[in-house]
Amino acid sequence: MASNDFKFNISLSVLDHLGRNLYRSFTTVLGEAISNSWDADAHNVWIYLDKENNKFCIKDDGTGMDIKDFQDKLLKVGYSKRTSGGPKSVLGRLYIGKKGIGKLALLSCAQKISIISKKEGGGYVGGMINNTELNQAILDDVSTHDYKLGEYDDSLFESYKNGHDHGTIIYFEGIKDGVHNSEDFLKKIIALYFRFSLLDPSFNIFLNDELISLDSLKELADKTQFVWGINDFSDPYLSDICLNVKETLQIKMNSEVKGFIASVKKPKDRNIHSTGERVGVDIFVNGRLREVDILKHIPSSRIPESYLYGQIHFDALDNDGVDRFTSSREGVLSDDPKYKSFLEELRGVVAKIIDQWDELREKYKEDGDSENTRKTRKERKAGELANAVFEEFKASEGSENQDKVDGWCGDLFEDAKFNFESYADCFVSENLVRKYVSEKGFPLTSAQAEIDRWRNKEKTDKRAGNLTIDIRKLNSDLFYLSMEPLVKIAKPCGGDGLPDILSTDEKQFTVIRNALMHTSPLTDEAKRKLTTVYDNIKGKIKIFLSTT
Repeated sequence: MASNDFKFNISLSVLDHLGRNLYRSFTTVLGEAISNSWDADAHNVWIYLDKENNKFCIKDDGTGMDIKDFQDKLLKVGYSKRTSGGPKSVLGRLYIGKKGIGKLALLSCAQKISIISKKEGGGYVGGMINNTELNQAILDDVSTHDYKLGEYDDSLFESYKNGHDHGTIIYFEGIKDGVHNSEDFLKKIIALYFRFSLLDPSFNIFLNDELISLDSLKELADKTQFVWGINDFSDPYLSDICLNVKETLQIKMNSEVKGFIASVKKPKDRNIHSTGERVGVDIFVNGRLREVDILKHIPSSRIPESYLYGQIHFDALDNDGVDRFTSSREGVLSDDPKYKSFLEELRGVVAKIIDQWDELREKYKEDGDSENTRKTRKERKAGELANAVFEEFKASEGSENQDKVDGWCGDLFEDAKFNFESYADCFVSENLVRKYVSEKGFPLTSAQAEIDRWRNKEKTDKRAGNLTIDIRKLNSDLFYLSMEPLVKIAKPCGGDGLPDILSTDEKQFTVIRNALMHTSPLTDEAKRKLTTVYDNIKGKIKIFLSTT
């Protein structure tokens, strides 16, 4: 036999090796079908879901196929539209498909897959794949040359042919693992992940005859607080749907990159419907979702990360002939130099966003990043406490006083934060001095008149208020004394030889402390004085305690 008579004879098992079983989700199958319709210059894609009978159908009005196309394009694994006709379709769309193996997701996701297609003016051609039979053929090591598709049941398509002049219809029976997602969930997923359909007004997707629009993302949009546009990115989702955004900022990156990163009010707001699945920062290439949650490659372990979502479009990952995508087509190869360079730049961008997010959250009286060192832990906790308290006093949504009350709370915020922190300082420091005096056994004789005065006042006030309960957890004499008499008690003893170091600071401290304890907002000068004096007192109390 002459060498030029030899031919490849490929086993059907190559379908599995190429990735017939790598497509893990119903969403992936939808994405592959929608991508094929886009590449076929369809203007409309209709998805018909029959959850009860575990069936669904996808129909488009693309260019369709004749017998030759069906054999040489659809059934030719590895057929590339780009190799055959360049990077764009007749309508000028950039092709999403590249390697010609994505169709394996469609051909393996159900028990039976029936496909019919026609070009304008032509008749339908098609066939049926029974995956049970195909699996047996693979076990029997049947070659691709000897395996034929089954005849399709024309009655399955009867209701879908009306008004269908050209395009492709695929009918799926016996979906693997079933269709567990609700229509509402699928609308959100389609709106989120198949962005080319929403950015191009000539391409529409319908689910059970309902047009999928950006309105499906309104719940997420309404909970979006801040947006960072990458390279002045504009998008109808941001301009037409995200109407409650408090601030939009701009971020510069490599000029080949565009998109946005946004933050929600609470981490749970990233949940899609009630499934537990969350939106993240996803990367798209030529309009196709290529990887979800890319921040997993550059984790910061910072709290704000759990608030972020977005879409980054980086078409340059697929315009130079290099295949940067995983065999499942659901990710980008993490060790690719171009992708690694992008991720490193993104790391710096996200770090900047996180810092700005912290400042914006504080500006709008929301809890920020507790691990950000630009504020002390004590300052942050005081702010969080103030936020929690104000939350309980907010006027009812939509009430006529809502803006007024919110304004009052906003006016009080800085004072409340300072007073809460200062009260905590007073509470801890005065009680520590009490502990110190008790531990040393200092006599309280010099302060007995003060103790009796406050005890008697408390008894009188309780009778007037008809109170019979105990108020003070500890009823010892020490707890009727504030810093001033406590210092006078400790002063003669000098704290084991320490000099008289508290009395001067205490005199300044007490007068401001008393205003604070009467819930009065303080002047800026008084705040500065109280902070300075308290810092002195705290340092000296620590010296006392170290000698206990």
